[in-house]
Amino acid sequence: MSGTTVPVRPSVLDDAHVGDIRGALGTIRAGDDGARRGLSAKLKTLLAIVGPGLIVMVGDNDAGAFATYGQAGQDYGTHLLWTLLLLVPVLYVNQEMVLRLGAVTGVGHARLIFARFGRFWGAFSVIDLFLLNALTLVTEFIGITLATGYLGLPRVASVLLAAAVIIASAFTGSFRRFERIAITLCAASLLLVPIYLLAHPSPSDMLTGFAVPALPGGPGGLSTVMLLIIGIVGTTVAPWQLFFQQSYVIDKRITPRFLRYEKADLWIGIVVVVVGAAAITGSAATISGGFTDAAGVAHGLAAHAGHLAGVLFAVALLDASVIGAFAVSLSTAYAIGDVFGVNHSLHRGVRGARGFYAVYAGLVIAAAVIVLIPGSPLGLLTEGVQALAGVLLPSATVFLLLLCNDRAVLGPWVNSRRTTLFTAAVAGVLVVLSLVLTVSVLFPDITAGTIEAIMTGGAALGLVAAGAAALRRTRGPVVDRTGRDRWRMPPLDTLPRPVMSTARRAGMTALRGYLLVATVLVVVKIVTVAAAR
Repeated sequence: MSGTTVPVRPSVLDDAHVGDIRGALGTIRAGDDGARRGLSAKLKTLLAIVGPGLIVMVGDNDAGAFATYGQAGQDYGTHLLWTLLLLVPVLYVNQEMVLRLGAVTGVGHARLIFARFGRFWGAFSVIDLFLLNALTLVTEFIGITLATGYLGLPRVASVLLAAAVIIASAFTGSFRRFERIAITLCAASLLLVPIYLLAHPSPSDMLTGFAVPALPGGPGGLSTVMLLIIGIVGTTVAPWQLFFQQSYVIDKRITPRFLRYEKADLWIGIVVVVVGAAAITGSAATISGGFTDAAGVAHGLAAHAGHLAGVLFAVALLDASVIGAFAVSLSTAYAIGDVFGVNHSLHRGVRGARGFYAVYAGLVIAAAVIVLIPGSPLGLLTEGVQALAGVLLPSATVFLLLLCNDRAVLGPWVNSRRTTLFTAAVAGVLVVLSLVLTVSVLFPDITAGTIEAIMTGGAALGLVAAGAAALRRTRGPVVDRTGRDRWRMPPLDTLPRPVMSTARRAGMTALRGYLLVATVLVVVKIVTVAAAR
């Protein structure tokens, strides 16, 4: 395949996705092919591009993350910090693949899955996304109620005001205005740093937590620890991120020419999210007593480090909940717009994209109403959503991997062999983690040795599968990557349909069936844990 071929008709479903890049911190004119020479020119370009990677990463340190990392710190100290370092390459590789898909194809993630794998698999992916996003959005409003409750603000008025702000911020009809609001909130997430300094956890404990992988004992046994680890995976690498990042890159009009800068934006976001997660975990580790919820962490910090620490934590939780609500709502609205072929861009006003804004606002309003219903199981929802995200992530990762190895879609931008092998290994690890959780639910008295044996066996099978994938890739034609900065995917309706082999179809069906079973068992475990508290 020639890397210099330029499609005559780009595959763009919304003409608002073409034009100047109007970022929060700068503008790049359409057709700007000038070389970026010198530090000043490169910095100006980076500032104009910054946004998608930062927002998707900081948005992931949302209300659910505050609860998950807070529980990890309060119940298990710094013993689970090692999971954050292991997730860094997963974060980068997954998000790099979707930003590459967005810049090269001009088509959102949901639309690509429908077009390349058919309605059956497309429906599964979008239904998973819609249900999980709806539940995740509820957790964002739970975070809002906990934060404002700690600050002494009235619950109903706070939830309604937050919903109004979240909706109004997207309804301006200006991509730049929305991104400026979002980046301002991202900057406010750095409040976690002074909170960490006020709490002052042991530096040696923090270093040990990062350096020494461990499965600590604690309340509920190993199955509860595994549930929390999968929750950490689900809250750090959530499926909605894939759909949001790809569509947001398209909406910002980023082309392959600027992928280098977008990767730098992604690394900035990863650093911010890991620092924030470590700060929450380390701060919560200084609190005595068992975990209740994020507001309990704020109260514990106030008792340990002073009133200011508690207030700052509540403000940071409120900020994170609003950012998360922005990103999750947009993720769903973008996906629905993609699937149904309706206008879906923040560059458009409400009149120009009624369906897009209706989905966005409808989700926000529904989540706010659910949170205000007396007796809603809010704690159960917060904990369960993160674990469910971790369980469903392998399915999303498999679709992502298949798309990034589809030469008709990405041409000279397809995955390298190294990226393919790494991503396949990640999907395998995620499946093994969910398998361990499943076994630990069925057999509550399982030992650490048994868990290690399952993970070792899973790793061995993963190596065999990776070797087979490497062999198949070696036998394929060499990819010509010359001139790829100008290559864009041709229109979807002109691409040859991929051939789904019997083995691949059987494997995907088995994965889907297993994940369905694992999802049910996660729900059972969550209910059991909640009933025991």
